[in-house]
Amino acid sequence: MTRVVLVGPPGAGKGTQATALSQRLNIPHISTGDLFRTHVGEETPLGREAKRYLDSGELVPDAVTNEMVRERLSEPDAKSGFLLDGFPRNTKQAEVLGDILSENEEALDAVIELKVPEDMLVERLLGRGRDDDTEEVIRRRQQVYRSETAPLLEYYSNVLVTVDGVGDVDEVSSRVLDALGKR
Repeated sequence: MTRVVLVGPPGAGKGTQATALSQRLNIPHISTGDLFRTHVGEETPLGREAKRYLDSGELVPDAVTNEMVRERLSEPDAKSGFLLDGFPRNTKQAEVLGDILSENEEALDAVIELKVPEDMLVERLLGRGRDDDTEEVIRRRQQVYRSETAPLLEYYSNVLVTVDGVGDVDEVSSRVLDALGKR
C-alpha cells in the first residue's frame, strides 16, 4: 500500500510524474484540478460551489476542496493507496488530510518534493507557449508557491523526501521510486 503526496513548484513536472508513477505503482493519481473538473462537469453540489470561485478566478475554498478529497479517498480504488497532486496546498489542508487518514487508521508513506532550479522552471513554463505564461507571472507563481509551501514542507518533515526533478520523465520517476523504496 502506497500513500504519497507529490509537491513541487509550477513547472516541476508534478502532473507528468504523477501520471507515470500512478501507473507504475498501480494506484490512482488524484489531482485537485481533475476533482474540480469532474464535480463541475457533473454539476454536483460541491461542483456548483467550486464553479462560483473558479469562474471568478479565485481559489476554491479549503472546505470545498477538503470535502472533494475526502469523498475521493473513500472510493474503493484509493483503498490500496493513492498519489495526491495539488493537495494539500497548505498546512490547514494537511491537517484535514491527516484527520481523514486517521479516521481510517492510515498514514502517509511519503511526501515527495520535486526540486528544480527556478531558472529552469521559468524556462520550462515559457516553453509551453501559453498566453498567461509571461516571465513576470511565472516568477510570481514561484514566489506564491514558496510562501504557501514552505510551511507544508516543514509540517511533513518526518515523511518528506526531496528528489531532483531535473531530467527526463523516466530518470525522475526512477529517483522517486528509489526514494519510496528506502522508506
